[in-house]
Amino acid sequence: MSTVSTIASSRTEPVHSPVSERPVPDVVWSVGAIATLLAVWLAVTSFGLVKPGYLPTPAELGATLVELVRQGYQGIPLWEHIGISLFRTFSGFVLGAVVGVPLGLLTGYSRRAGAMFSPIMAFIRPIPPIAFIPMAVLYFGLGEVGKIVLIFFVSFNYVQANAHAGAVNFPIAWRRAAESLGMTRTQVFVRIMLPGALPAVFTGLKVALALSWAVVVAAELVGAQSGLGFMISDAALLFRIPVVFIGIALIGAIGLALNLALNALESRIVHWKGR
Repeated sequence: MSTVSTIASSRTEPVHSPVSERPVPDVVWSVGAIATLLAVWLAVTSFGLVKPGYLPTPAELGATLVELVRQGYQGIPLWEHIGISLFRTFSGFVLGAVVGVPLGLLTGYSRRAGAMFSPIMAFIRPIPPIAFIPMAVLYFGLGEVGKIVLIFFVSFNYVQANAHAGAVNFPIAWRRAAESLGMTRTQVFVRIMLPGALPAVFTGLKVALALSWAVVVAAELVGAQSGLGFMISDAALLFRIPVVFIGIALIGAIGLALNLALNALESRIVHWKGR
């Protein structure tokens, strides 16, 4: 009798299947990390763990940002400082990409071109761009050309290196298969090798854009009277620490926006990546 009742009860009781745990979305972790950082910042400034002059409170930064938006810095509107820095960055970056991408693809595709240019690039690449600041001032003065040349140097180095890697690592079997179908070297380069090297090219473009945006600060330390780099260095000399923090935050935010824009462009052009 007990056996029958046990069987009956096992039939009537609902069977609970284990519920699979859903992973926490990445955005939750991102928001949580930012919120934690802001909470630590607020706690440090509220309890006076750092001197007020060295680490401003969020309220002080907000008030300073409003003042910069309304009045600008050193008589120049804030949007003009941002626009000038972006102009210098994009000028050097675009020039570096226009020269670096074709040269990198050529040196990776052609052994002769690689033998000619690879030793020169291997010699130039380890030199930090800041080392060229005295030469840029000497040859181009304190105007815009010297700053753009420095950014061009950074962009060209990384774009050329990644484009070269994308071309030289192209599978030789694909090239031979295309040539066996009667395709010329030019057709193989344009229709087969170039699409295969595009992911590496975009990797170089993203690295070059990020570093170009970072180097513009160093370029604007020399004789500049406008731009975010000038604003940061001038505010540091005057001990206007909130302005320094806002300038750094603007550089980070704009750099993030530029990277997201380039990622969106890559997803549209190199839509087969990762598939």
